[in-house]
Amino acid sequence: MLVNSPIQTKPARFHSMPFQQGFTLIELVVGIVIFAVAMVLVVSFLQPQVRKGIDPIWQVRAASLGQSISNEILAKPFDQNSNQVGGMERCNESVPCTASGALGPDAGENRGSYNDVDDYHGLNDSGEAIINSLGLNTEVDGTQIYAGFNAQVSVFYDQNVDGIDDTAIGNKKLITVTITTPGGQDIVITSVKGNF
Repeated sequence: MLVNSPIQTKPARFHSMPFQQGFTLIELVVGIVIFAVAMVLVVSFLQPQVRKGIDPIWQVRAASLGQSISNEILAKPFDQNSNQVGGMERCNESVPCTASGALGPDAGENRGSYNDVDDYHGLNDSGEAIINSLGLNTEVDGTQIYAGFNAQVSVFYDQNVDGIDDTAIGNKKLITVTITTPGGQDIVITSVKGNF
């Protein structure tokens, strides 16, 4: 027996789509511009802070390098004409010391063969040219630790230790080691070597 069942159909409904809301192109462009301005302000504030963060590291390296060079120089005899093997004779007694205008390395000398304090006068090394007292490269794990640094040395007679070149032979030499960091800051180490 067949049962007549009416076919059930769903009434057609028209779904009304709600109005979709979003950002317009103008709103997006304005948002990007505001974000860009905010980023420029943040970066311009942080950039000097990053620079200040590296300065202490450079200062420590510069001080260490300056002290190392100063120690190397002070370990040398006062003058070329002083007894180099620790005898009692010193220049300005029976032999004159090196003339003021002749301070600096002697002919044919390089840093490895400097044998007195004034040989360092005029030393000017930077970056990879900066070596230690053994003449070895100053790199760690393949990186130059003094890249961007500059080391300069000045030596002159300064009997009254006033920081002014006496331009005459005396019994005291002022040694000034100036290390310039990559940021342009000078770290200056001065010492006096006496003719003893």
